[in-house]
Amino acid sequence: MKKIALIFGVTGQDGSYLAKFLLKKKYIVHGVRRRSSSFNTKRIDDIYVDPTNKNANFFLHYGDLTDSLSIFKLIEKILPDEIYNLAAQSHVHVSFEVPEYTSNVTALGTLRILDTLKTLQKKKKIKFYQAGSSEMFGKTKNKIQNEKTIFYPASPYAISKIFSHWITKNYRESYNLFASNGILFNHESPLRGETFVTKKIVTALVKISLKKQKKLYLGNLYSKRDWGHANDYVKAIWKILQHKKPDDFVIATGRNITIKEFVNRVCKKLNMKIFWTGKGVNERAILKNTNKIIIECNKKYFRPSEVPSLKGDYSKAKKILKWKPLISLNELITEMVEYEKQQINQ
Repeated sequence: MKKIALIFGVTGQDGSYLAKFLLKKKYIVHGVRRRSSSFNTKRIDDIYVDPTNKNANFFLHYGDLTDSLSIFKLIEKILPDEIYNLAAQSHVHVSFEVPEYTSNVTALGTLRILDTLKTLQKKKKIKFYQAGSSEMFGKTKNKIQNEKTIFYPASPYAISKIFSHWITKNYRESYNLFASNGILFNHESPLRGETFVTKKIVTALVKISLKKQKKLYLGNLYSKRDWGHANDYVKAIWKILQHKKPDDFVIATGRNITIKEFVNRVCKKLNMKIFWTGKGVNERAILKNTNKIIIECNKKYFRPSEVPSLKGDYSKAKKILKWKPLISLNELITEMVEYEKQQINQ
């Protein structure tokens, strides 16, 4: 019998990579997407098959984490072996602008799934994965963060993720659910959403190199992040649910760099020679051969509460799950740059 998986957030970066990974593992995959007036399935169009096809093993459903009834009906109808909750209002800066909506989707959405699993567990014991975030550590004083590091969230998004993390642990311990948390540090890919800083940097610099854009505006250049590849991380997600017992794991690379260094690496890949001048909000990057300013800082891109540095310790996942990141940051940047060039030249 083929295993059945249900992915909330299947149209996102992680959802699309996970769906493709599970299909290769011979799963039957069901994905949940929100109803939208525009198509939002670009990342999964290559695996979509007409559901009337007898060989179809990938199915899409409408649903919403703010709607308890739609969640219950979907899970009861599909009765999957595994559920992956990758859905969220996941943009940190936006969470300050829509804190109530962020909490409703990102925090209470998890509770709605868990409560459904509690209700249905006599019918079937379903394994559950909750996607956590390194943002939960926020302003921690620990230079390296692991599963025992105390959370110090600095945004409505991070606070919502902490609620999800603890409610998952609580339902695991209270109702004997197989419910696990993955605390994933930043992970990127060519499929990253356009508003995320790595995608924004790569897209803008490729366009600037092709003379299709004049300038890139950024916020805090000195935020340090631990960046991995989404394709590596979805394999860790799957391994977490294959472990013999439910548990919580940090997934990271153990290395971090500043946003400024990320910019420098992208410029190097594009053979763009730049130099930096100025300080603070007045710092900017200038293209050597033209003396034109191509990067400036703007206060509107600074968060109300900044998170200075995040770096993960994935030793528990390495020891127990036999997982480690395989794709380097430079390989990730190369992949993102080449993808953007193809998109622009189409």
